[in-house]
Amino acid sequence: MDKLMGYHSLDIQWGNHDIIWMAAAAGSLVCLAIILRISLRYKNLATLEDGYGISLLPLAIFAMQTYDLPPKTFGAGKSSEREFSEWENELYAKMEKAIAIIQFKLEGQIISRHPEYHMEDRRFLQTIDLQKGTVCIGGHTYSLIDKDFPTLEGEDPYALTKEEKAVIDCLARNVKNSVKLQSHAKFLFDKGSMYLVYNEQVLFHGCIPFTKEGELASFVDEKGGRYAGKCLLDYFHKVVQDCYPARAEDEDQKKSLDALWYLWCGKLSPLFGKERMTTFERYFIEDKESHKEGKNAYFTLREHEHVAYSLIREFNANPERAHIVNGHVPVKANKGEQPVKAGGKVITIDGGFSRAYQKVTGIAGYTLIYNSYGLLLATHNGFCYGDTIAENDDMQTDTQILESQKGRVLIETTDIGRKLAKDVENLRLLLRAYNCGLIEENRAI
Repeated sequence: MDKLMGYHSLDIQWGNHDIIWMAAAAGSLVCLAIILRISLRYKNLATLEDGYGISLLPLAIFAMQTYDLPPKTFGAGKSSEREFSEWENELYAKMEKAIAIIQFKLEGQIISRHPEYHMEDRRFLQTIDLQKGTVCIGGHTYSLIDKDFPTLEGEDPYALTKEEKAVIDCLARNVKNSVKLQSHAKFLFDKGSMYLVYNEQVLFHGCIPFTKEGELASFVDEKGGRYAGKCLLDYFHKVVQDCYPARAEDEDQKKSLDALWYLWCGKLSPLFGKERMTTFERYFIEDKESHKEGKNAYFTLREHEHVAYSLIREFNANPERAHIVNGHVPVKANKGEQPVKAGGKVITIDGGFSRAYQKVTGIAGYTLIYNSYGLLLATHNGFCYGDTIAENDDMQTDTQILESQKGRVLIETTDIGRKLAKDVENLRLLLRAYNCGLIEENRAI
């Protein structure tokens, strides 16, 4: 992030993981719980503790005092090369479970506040039967692989206990007071957007939500406004911008922060692109059928050229020259999946540098290069310091030419070139106005 902040020119299309960090920095307790849970799951604690100076000690003490050893579904992820002791793994698993329960409670509160999200099916803590060891989700009753829920007490299972509230409030203060984290979050707010149309290329991270019938899906807000396609992304862009430098001090700001959580996991979120997020099921239910999340129809429809053309027109770009540049879903290159779709009109280049995804993709992501000669796609292979030293090797990159220009693209045909030409024309008009006496020059000193 520090290196990116030093660049003279860049833009960022927000992804779902960007949004939860931004929301946590702006005061969202539920998004803070999510980034803590994910960081604990993948043992990415150095970023929080060393990088941002956020002490996890309050959470560690609470987890040790509250929970027995959770099942192996906790602490299963790993992205760090460091080996952890058995005691450390047990502690992190307890911490992960503790913050996960806090997350589920806070999510239930948001769903209750926002019926327009249509996510009542994701409120199911009240259906947990600790005696039978079951939970009811989507009309199905499942056996729980873990029955240790000591903080689900009283008539409201979504209410934080006094200890849970003290922990999350303490962590939120640490986040608010982290100068480095707040600086990075502000940078993402300032330089980011839901999408970008640049030199006829349409860039966005996740998807444009579609219905199963192949129509653009409409999100209806609490005031009855309907938004679909480009308008949906414009709507959420404004919602995100309204959150910072909000600190969740009034009801409008709280609603905006809730919407950022919706962008993380909502059915019609252009950053999520799935029917549901089954985090609870993956932790507590063995039945794999309950783990299915269901991709939005966009990810099937984007294979078709006519859909790509219609989406390009939706963003007022030229379908003959434009491409959709898309990320979010890792491309499983090791299973023969190709990043170029819809006759070359859709290019899916999820970064893939995350070590956790490299076993899934078989590569270390893509870089799309666009210059005056055309479009090039670089495919990166995995990189490991130990292997590099032992084998005297380097990161390997394969480059493929996707599209060549008949003649080199000149600056005058780019967005910057058109802006410069417009500036020149405005200066000429201004000069003409002075010469004709329409504007009098003020010579006073």
